[in-house]
Parts: sequence; structure tokens; C-alpha cells
Amino acid sequence: MTDQFADIRPYDDAEVQPVLARLLQDNEFLENLAKLRLPKLTARVPCLVRPFVRWLLQRELRGVSDVFSMQSVIKKYMDRMIESSTDQFTISGLDALEAGQPYLFMSNHRDIALDPAFVSYALYHNEHETVRIAIGDNLLSKPFVADLMRLNKSFIVKRSAKGPRQMLAAYKNLSSYIRHSIDNDRSSIWIAQREGRAKDGVDRTEPAIIKMLTIAQDKATETFSHFVNELHIVPLAISYEYDPCDAAKARELYEKEAQGSYQKAEHEDLKSIALGISGTKGDVHVSFGKRLQGEFASPDAVAAAIDKQIIDLYVLHPTNFFAYQVLHGSYPNLPCGSSGVPFKESEHRNIQTVFTQRIAAIPEAHRPYALAIYANPIVSKLNR
Repeated sequence: MTDQFADIRPYDDAEVQPVLARLLQDNEFLENLAKLRLPKLTARVPCLVRPFVRWLLQRELRGVSDVFSMQSVIKKYMDRMIESSTDQFTISGLDALEAGQPYLFMSNHRDIALDPAFVSYALYHNEHETVRIAIGDNLLSKPFVADLMRLNKSFIVKRSAKGPRQMLAAYKNLSSYIRHSIDNDRSSIWIAQREGRAKDGVDRTEPAIIKMLTIAQDKATETFSHFVNELHIVPLAISYEYDPCDAAKARELYEKEAQGSYQKAEHEDLKSIALGISGTKGDVHVSFGKRLQGEFASPDAVAAAIDKQIIDLYVLHPTNFFAYQVLHGSYPNLPCGSSGVPFKESEHRNIQTVFTQRIAAIPEAHRPYALAIYANPIVSKLNR
């Protein structure tokens, strides 16, 4: 039987061991892993570290034979990352989801790898199945990255398709795969509400994403609203107290405005992934919304419904308030933190000091853009 999704779907259980064997022979992958786990030693004696990392990895992956056992290994890395780079990880809304029901989680997008990773982590620890993750092929500049992503239940969005006909074929296949995952495989999906991260802190759903999803609609037998309802869309908001990539995002935003464009460096996205994983995040909160149900006239109407939930669900941190005050001259009357208590400046002096120092370390011309990254979620809430 032909596997029409073979080139985009995650690896299945039978593929896990052959892919791991390939990765263990990939010197570039081992070198990158060595830099991440043993940076000082790698800088001194790189030729000795690579075999040692291979041995460590072989030991760690012993007994991994399917996707679930692979994700159990990844969970250990998530545990370490959360312990070392976050102060607190909280979730809300998950208790309203039906166990065993697959959902299409439509999420705001701040970090390339961590957004879906935190979502899967929340699901895993609350006895829900982890998600299949939509990831653009622009991020897969190296074969080992594609392997790692597909081992971790990622499927590929072919953004690099050239020409209208090729793009339409790619999106048809993608749309069919997402519906197949929900209807046939009974597997939940994570997909960002827009192409690329919201680098300016403004979370808005692109109607084009909804249009892509509806390519799989059978217009002869389904109305638009029925199709949308059957996707079981659940809006989702993730918020970070500190964005590890804030300085890099601010630089990009500055250069786009000052020069009219921004040219990414080679493998810049991979560096952003590494920085997101290792960088300080402070408190992190994931808010699960309510499934979209009802009548929808158009993709724009669906996007607006998703936006309303994401903006409402987004949990503000003290850093958002301090940035807003610097840019707008006052503190808004909005709740702060996952407990929803009113913001009081006097209770967060230590965070204010750390945040002020963080912004001061960014080049002066870039600082307004960095502050806006943190302030704009408040602007969105005030304007809703």
C-alpha cells in the first residue's frame, strides 16, 4: 500500500531504530550535541569528545524501540531543561479536554521548538497523548535536524515548494494529513497560528492557515462550519516571563525597519532553537482554551475566534508590565501571573531589576523593539 504521507509524516515505530543508528554515525550531529552538553570540553579537545558523546547516547538510547520510548528519553531532557532554565511551569484549562479525543491545538508561536515541546510535556504529565507537531521545512537545513524532529512526532510543512501548482499539491497533502491524523489515527496536532514566530509579541492568526486546513473539506457533503467543527480546534496560549531570543528578535525587527529587509545568517534558526532551549525563561504558562464550535462564515471568522481566545488566555508576567510602563508611562489594570492576582509593582522589585539589566544589555537602538515584544501582549488585551 502506498504511503501518500511518507515524505512529511513523523517516523513510525518501525523506523525509530534505523534512524537512531543513522544519527549515531552522523559526526555533525554528534559535534553539535557535544557543544550543547559539554561546551568547554568540546572547545578544548573536540576529537575526544565526539566518541564519548556517541557512547553516552548509545547508553541513553538502549532499549528505545518505538516512538513512545523515544519520547520517554526526550522527557528526561525536558525535565532537565525545565529544572535549569525555568522558575515555574504551570498550565490551565487542560481539565476541560476530553481524554482520548484528538484535538487540533492552534497555538500562538514564540519559540521554534519549545512551544510544542511544553505543550506535549503538559499533556504527557496529565495522561493525554502528546501531539504531532507541524514544522516548516525551512528549519530542516541539516538532515540530522529533520531526523530528530520526525523522531519526536513532527511532520513537515513544505514552505519551500516552488510555483503555484507545486504549492497547491503540497498544501493539499498537508491538509489531508492533518485530517487523517485526527479522523483516522486519532492523534492530536499542534500547529502555529501563523507562519513563523510572532517576533513582535503580537499574536494574530493568519486566515491563510485556516484556508490551508480546509483544502481537505469535502464540499459536496460538508459545510464549511461542519468541517471546522470536526477539526476539534482548541486555541492555546503559551507565555514566557523571559524570551531567550528577545535580543535576536529585536535586532531583526530593527534591521527590517531601518533597512527594509533582514537576511538570516546560515543556520540561524538552529542557533535560535539552541538558545531557546538553554536560555533563561523564568515562569512559563500554557493555557488550553475551549474547542471551537458553532457557525463560521469564513476563514477570517475562524481566525478571529481563535485570536479572541488566545489573547484572553495569555498569562501576563511582571516583565510584560514593566515593559508596558516604560513604553506607555503607566501600569494597566490587568491580572498578573497564573493565579490572576492584580499586578503590584512593589511585589516584583527583584524581577524589575533583572529585567532592566537585561534590556540595558541590548544595543540602545534595539531596545524599543525588545520592550515592545514584552509590552504588546498587554496592548492586545487592552484592544480586544
